[in-house]
Amino acid sequence: MDLVAACTAFVAVSERGSFTSGAAAARIPQSVASRRIAALERHLGGPLVDRSSRTARLTDFGQRMLPAARRLVRDASSLVHDAEQALLSPFSLAVPLTWSPVELARLDLEARRAGLRLELRQGDPVSRAELVRDGEVRAALVPVAAGEGAWRVPLGLAGSRVTQRMLHLDALRPSRSDEEHDLVRVWVSPEDDLPAVRDRLVRAAESAGLLASQVRVATGLAAALAEALTSSDLVLATEAEARGADLGWAPLAVPALERGVAVVAGLADDASRIRTALREPVQRMLEASI
Repeated sequence: MDLVAACTAFVAVSERGSFTSGAAAARIPQSVASRRIAALERHLGGPLVDRSSRTARLTDFGQRMLPAARRLVRDASSLVHDAEQALLSPFSLAVPLTWSPVELARLDLEARRAGLRLELRQGDPVSRAELVRDGEVRAALVPVAAGEGAWRVPLGLAGSRVTQRMLHLDALRPSRSDEEHDLVRVWVSPEDDLPAVRDRLVRAAESAGLLASQVRVATGLAAALAEALTSSDLVLATEAEARGADLGWAPLAVPALERGVAVVAGLADDASRIRTALREPVQRMLEASI
């Protein structure tokens, strides 16, 4: 028995005092209203309507059950309304600060084609994870070790003087006569400031004879790119990020570095939904290879 449908018929008939009028109000045939109320009576164990009179007069038992039936119908209606609103509300997703408005618009368009309306929030890696933790967004794209992410994208060094097809860190080794201002620095953006990337780069730089001060973490990708645009400094970046700043780019010979990107969410279903619906769009935006 459909308890909500039966209570809806019962409430409609009781409020109008007629099976005919009540059925019309519930938008069902009179015979259906009668069957549903009869099924509800069997379910509850007592008669709700006195059928001996011409009007649908409630029994004492029916009078006592009417308030609860009304609450159930009202709550069911509220549930349906809330479900409709939830389906219509956009999916909040935190994404990197480095993505441009045009790129965000393309991602939004791709998501709509996949049946997903997005509400995009930008932030650095730490704040994106905090937005999920605090329940302000449903999911976030965060940097992780390449093997742990749903996406990964190759990293290399970007700079105004980069023309070669492969870079070797030992080419940045300072000579004894170099002053501090002569050193070529390698800047790491917040998106790559995690052990799986930064620590490997630092170890490789030390092995190549670079000074500890030559590998630095920037406050943001824009600041790092600005250093590369105004000096001989280099930025650890994707090829797309380098191209967007009109900088040359080449991968490192050693170590081969990649940026991994994963989805974190409060609910496993939300994370899975993003990985499925946005798998190809995010891959294109990151120029990733899986």
